Amino acid sequence: MFEVSSRVAVSLICISGICLAGDWPQWRGPNRDGISKETGLLTEWPAGGPELKWKVTGLGAGFSSVSLAGDRIFTAGDIGDSSFIVALNRANGKVLWKTKLGQPGGGPAGPRGTPSTDGNLVFALGQNGELVCVEASSGKEVWRKNLAKEFGGKFGGWLYSESPLVDGDRLICTPGGNQGTLMAFNKKTGEVLWRCKEWTDNAEYSSAIVETLGGIRQYIQFTGNSVAGVATDSGKLLWRADRPGRTATVPTPICKDNRVYVTSGYGVGCNLFKITAEGDQFKTELVYANTNMVNHHGGVVLVGQYLYGYSDGKGWICQDFKSGEILWKNPGVGKGAIAYADKHLYLRSEGSSGTVALIEATPQAYKETGRFDQPDRSGSESWAHPVIAGGCLYLRDQDLLLCYDLSTK
Repeated sequence: MFEVSSRVAVSLICISGICLAGDWPQWRGPNRDGISKETGLLTEWPAGGPELKWKVTGLGAGFSSVSLAGDRIFTAGDIGDSSFIVALNRANGKVLWKTKLGQPGGGPAGPRGTPSTDGNLVFALGQNGELVCVEASSGKEVWRKNLAKEFGGKFGGWLYSESPLVDGDRLICTPGGNQGTLMAFNKKTGEVLWRCKEWTDNAEYSSAIVETLGGIRQYIQFTGNSVAGVATDSGKLLWRADRPGRTATVPTPICKDNRVYVTSGYGVGCNLFKITAEGDQFKTELVYANTNMVNHHGGVVLVGQYLYGYSDGKGWICQDFKSGEILWKNPGVGKGAIAYADKHLYLRSEGSSGTVALIEATPQAYKETGRFDQPDRSGSESWAHPVIAGGCLYLRDQDLLLCYDLSTK
């Protein structure tokens, strides 16, 4: 397979299906960076927030966010004695089908990962290791594996939380354990293509990304012990940098200019590594390590040269990507998750009010241009990340999904 830039490669994952420009086919969007390419959205919100288009219940327990392709929305939840992949009509939220994913529960209950889609197929990983592929149109099961039972996968105390990565004909996931941390399947058949046996960290809670470093396309994943790059075609370990976490390592890595940024909570903080190729070998260099960004699981987005996210003990911050220094901080809506679209950041509180705020994405200062409290809050933390696609804002809260109109009409 010929080499292309990583961002182009990821954005083309839906060419063979029905994914369109306004879609959000996987965790954290087309490029797994929390960035929406949407424009023409509201830059200020009226009192009470943007217009609610529809809401739907019946999705079950869990912290899965949503993915969108064509006229469909996909998510996952515990319903009764099973966990399910759920498909909805994008226009009105009507449930179209539900397909069994695996065993329920997990304390807290429900799937943690978000399904991925190429437009034709949908892929989801249950909290107990069930990896399932179904048809997007009907929900019919195509193939099924179990990362723990079939492949000796090892995971953290909160079970599997990864959102699988679709890359061309490959499906990438992290079983973890001494048989190999990262693994590739043929997305259409479930055939094992390779497993990275040189890297044997247990799976934690992060989701892999695909990038080009030193001219080589590679999958980058983050565990409780390290961050590493693995060759896309062979599963060869290209580089690994020690980076111990504490208790739980969750946020998705961020990559720019041959540098890889990682952060995690429980007082650990953030690191930036420079990755360079020297012949057929890679070298890792620590650029900085500090506690300016201590992000638990709400995620961080990179806009230009600036990082934005919630840092435990500091509030919402803007951090310089190259130096790691804080440019501003503000309590905002309290601890929560983040996404970006049209020069603005969408902040979602995990707290009891579920407050959502719109702020300008600027390193100058925290500039809020609207906020509202989520209606019909569940009794659980609103950990599901917000999604901006097709002119709409989607908020999943356990059994509930809300769709807001962001268009300027």
